[in-house]
Amino acid sequence: MPDDTGRLVILSGPSCVGKSPLRQALARWYPEEWRRLRLLVLFNSRAPRPGERDGIDYHFRTRREVEELASDARYAVIDVRGDLQALDLVELQADLARGNVFFEGNPYVARVLQNHPALASVARLSIFLSPLSQDEIASRHRAGEDIPLPAFVTDLMRGKLLRRARRQKGEPSPDDLRDIETRASRAYRELTDAWRFDHVIPNQDGEDSDHWDAPTGPTGDARAALDALVSLLRGVVPPNAERWDPTLVPPLPVDQPSD
Repeated sequence: MPDDTGRLVILSGPSCVGKSPLRQALARWYPEEWRRLRLLVLFNSRAPRPGERDGIDYHFRTRREVEELASDARYAVIDVRGDLQALDLVELQADLARGNVFFEGNPYVARVLQNHPALASVARLSIFLSPLSQDEIASRHRAGEDIPLPAFVTDLMRGKLLRRARRQKGEPSPDDLRDIETRASRAYRELTDAWRFDHVIPNQDGEDSDHWDAPTGPTGDARAALDALVSLLRGVVPPNAERWDPTLVPPLPVDQPSD
């Protein structure tokens, strides 16, 4: 096992791709690995989802309270699909001085963790969880599919987000549907940043999947994603950990919607 004290582990990807159940599976099925990580907890202006706990998943605050943190140099405030999140840079540096820190969340915060000048000397392991493999994306390019890749990704994630909402709340409200559309429509643009990460793990089993909840441990892609994460934490690159070329998912023009 590598001596990686003080390393920042970043697990990111589009909304509902399976980041949270992957983190929970790591804590449940690999407690020794999990104990070596300190969870990075950010401030968030949105309301908690069912099962989320203040101080554990996020520090939940009002939007005004998070906005006010922008005037303090110790915080980085980030717009995340319409919500505001804030990163305490001083607390993060103190945590890294004591050991390894684990971030699980959106690509907008991940970008700050990768590029902020205050973190320039930090050792990192960055992992992007993708709903598609590079072979699946390349085959769509070769086949000249009728549905463009941006629209396909939006439709794919919209379905996952709808199923997650129904599992958590029942039939989604109009506000829930607007939030789902925002998250789904931004998934492709978020996928264009996957090449900036050390590794990409393909995973069809998003947060809408029952494969995370099997009594003997995750199954299917969920199992493969968990095994890949554990291998990477141990310093071993597994066969399903991909490295993407920047041209695989071309960026969209600034004014062009993904769907």
